[in-house]
Amino acid sequence: MSPIDPTLLAAWERVAAALERMAPPHPPKPDFEAADAFVWSASTLELVPVDHVSRVDLRLLRGIDRVRDQLVDNTTRFAERLPANNALLWGARGMGKSSLVKAVHASVNASGGRARLKLIEIHREDVGTLPTLMSLLREAPHAFLLFCDDLSFDGDDTSYKSLKAVLEGGIEGRPDNVLFYATSNRRHLLPRDMMDNERATAINPGEAVEEKVSLSDRFGLWLGFHKCSQDEYLDMVDGYASAFGLAMPKAQLTAEALEWSTTRGARSGRTAWQFIQDLAGRLRVRIESP
Repeated sequence: MSPIDPTLLAAWERVAAALERMAPPHPPKPDFEAADAFVWSASTLELVPVDHVSRVDLRLLRGIDRVRDQLVDNTTRFAERLPANNALLWGARGMGKSSLVKAVHASVNASGGRARLKLIEIHREDVGTLPTLMSLLREAPHAFLLFCDDLSFDGDDTSYKSLKAVLEGGIEGRPDNVLFYATSNRRHLLPRDMMDNERATAINPGEAVEEKVSLSDRFGLWLGFHKCSQDEYLDMVDGYASAFGLAMPKAQLTAEALEWSTTRGARSGRTAWQFIQDLAGRLRVRIESP
């Protein structure tokens, strides 16, 4: 056997080194004991611990009692390693969809008697890296709530197919220790004009639209949030004012809260919270988040 040409061998070594540099880095092993909440960093393929989650107490979320109880029950069953559904929280802006997810996570963990759930937030634009994240979570000894806020897809975005595969359709399927919660202003996650365009250009329009709509079907639990009435809005304001010790005569509180909502053209949990922040500032009362 003739010896290998040193020049050729050096060239092979350079090619091998170049291929190694081009290969994606292995994700660092997460330290799940570092926190109860994390943010997924798609750029570095790592979970960043969140020491303090911005959230409100579950008891302060008013006007959404039915959906609150459904999500608490679903999450509690998941924490007990019983069957539970992926959940899509959809509907009116500012009605507490993302606040509810974070509040339920804290409430279920605080109830004790079970392993603590880990909350992981993934940004909408990073949905395409879900398979990589799932591979990190699949063998972990914890249960994870994977949370995506304001999930929707526009234009020619095809990353929704990765989400569909992760939720149910992939060969491995969703890990038993992962549950996916998403919030959206859209019930079907895709705009109507996008579906209409698919119908107009497809060979089989029915199948094209079915492909789009079926993404929402991957969520077994649909929780709708609707615009609140004036009474519900005032109940939110009263609840916040009482919880944070904001002393003001009831009639004056009501009048100022209604004026605040009128100037913004909306009544919602977000509007009520913004009014309370303004009121607390005027009364020089500090509001400490839980």
